[in-house]
Amino acid sequence: LGRVLISSRMSSFASSSNFEQKNMVRIALCQVNVGSVKATNIEHIKSKISDAKNGGAKLVILPECWNSPYSTASFPEYAEIVPAVGNTPCVEISPSTHMLCSIAKQLELWIIGGSIPEREVVNGEGRLYNTCIIANSMGEIVGKHRKIHLFDIDVPGKIKFKESDSLSPGVSPTIVNTPWGLIGVGICYDVRFPELAILMRKQGCNLFVYPGAFNMVTGPAHWELLMRARAVDNQVFVACCSPARIPEAGYVAWGHSMVVSPWGEVLASASKGEEIVFNDLDMSQIESIRQSVPCWTQKRFDVYTEVSSPPSTSSHL
Repeated sequence: LGRVLISSRMSSFASSSNFEQKNMVRIALCQVNVGSVKATNIEHIKSKISDAKNGGAKLVILPECWNSPYSTASFPEYAEIVPAVGNTPCVEISPSTHMLCSIAKQLELWIIGGSIPEREVVNGEGRLYNTCIIANSMGEIVGKHRKIHLFDIDVPGKIKFKESDSLSPGVSPTIVNTPWGLIGVGICYDVRFPELAILMRKQGCNLFVYPGAFNMVTGPAHWELLMRARAVDNQVFVACCSPARIPEAGYVAWGHSMVVSPWGEVLASASKGEEIVFNDLDMSQIESIRQSVPCWTQKRFDVYTEVSSPPSTSSHL
């Protein structure tokens, strides 16, 4: 059985005033085992979403690639059609998305649906993406994020992975309006790019969510570091959700799903196995932190105007 962890740094959730309803939200990160049978994975994550609801969550966050093994060979086999924002998923061709929308409506939850392999066919040409849908409490798709930065790395003697062998990159950031403010969504490798985070912060986001499957090389080195960096740099909450660690899997996930405050504190975190991490976010804390350290009003965009420009061919890459 998976462990359920409730953060020791949660504020009171008893008041039902409009202020607290708007500024407080209990989130749940569902760190789950992912197997080789897609239908079983779907039913398993469905049960964990129900457990999160029973724990009082209003916003449930799932891990990257929860319906499929994380491998370039598996993506084509497990991929499905993912409807556009505002469209209704069909159970026959979109079973994973259909389940997420159905249970979001049934349990009156917002769900940031981790990611699944998406198949798109345009003019007879097929493409695959690593895609996250966001469903509101009425079961409507209100956001759809395709992973922008593909995980193509080669750490000599340790790990080599190339998502671009089977996946295509997304082309736009994803920001959704929720009862608790704007939320920016990225997937895993997206977190390594501060430019994307800055863009989401400039658009008014107070929470970044990164479903991710870091591995046993990059996980211990960079997982917590990057999440805390994005939180501090942008003075936002960050929530990241990983699959659970299965040592015998072809790709072994790091685990350690976590929630980070705008001050860079780890408010709640998982271990390596299956568990649900709960945390109450107090959005009203953000403004006081931003006023105390007003770095966003002190930015010198006149100095670093070239930051988003591609490097020259002579630059050291």
